[in-house]
Amino acid sequence: MAELMVDARSVRKSYGANQVLNGISLTVEQGEVLCIIGPSGSGKSTFLRCLNHLESINGGRIYVNDELMGYRQVGKVLHELKPKDIARQRQSIGMVFQRFNLFPHMTALQNVIEAPIGVAGVSAEDAKTLGLELLAQVDLADKADHYPAQLSGGQQQRVAIARALAMKPKLMLFDEPTSALDPELVGDVLDVMKNLAKAGMTMIVVTHEMGFAREVADKVVFIDKGLIVEQGTPKQVLDNPQESRTKAFLNKVL
Repeated sequence: MAELMVDARSVRKSYGANQVLNGISLTVEQGEVLCIIGPSGSGKSTFLRCLNHLESINGGRIYVNDELMGYRQVGKVLHELKPKDIARQRQSIGMVFQRFNLFPHMTALQNVIEAPIGVAGVSAEDAKTLGLELLAQVDLADKADHYPAQLSGGQQQRVAIARALAMKPKLMLFDEPTSALDPELVGDVLDVMKNLAKAGMTMIVVTHEMGFAREVADKVVFIDKGLIVEQGTPKQVLDNPQESRTKAFLNKVL
């Protein structure tokens, strides 16, 4: 039996009176690709941000690689970890956002090697070797010395993926990584993600790209109003949904 990489148990998140997550429970095995779909405002991105404790949770538990994320438990009470301990936990989780969040004053290569040098203590020489390998992996070997302003949106997003991979994560989170891109640039980013999946990277992807979910995902989860409405294989959820809410959503997006 494959080991669990993610084990989310009854996760709840609210902002004041607004309950965004209403008890999300799901698991992701090592090497598995999970795609999360659903309407805007359903809690998909919030759940993703809770996984690496960019957002604190109001209830439940999240375990990544058997470690309780963001908290230590004393009896039945959770105590939030210190920022340095949360930062240590995050080192094994790569995250790619809708917006690329690259440092504008750094070249593509400098963006990729910043964290390995500054956080992981990798030597400049080793980091540069790794950075060039990763830029080649995302088909940007010839853009190492380019600044973000000199790159297209799709190229910037591929640099952001290389940057996330530079810390050698065990889990990659993608928050609608193609939603800010011009349509003709989407394919290049999705190709990089497909190659990562083939290489065995554990991935959780919030996406509107149903073709990608159908081709790459091992599991698809449909979330609405902070609840999992339906989950299963792409064939089950996308081609033969059982819930009326899932059917209504897919009729609009497929």
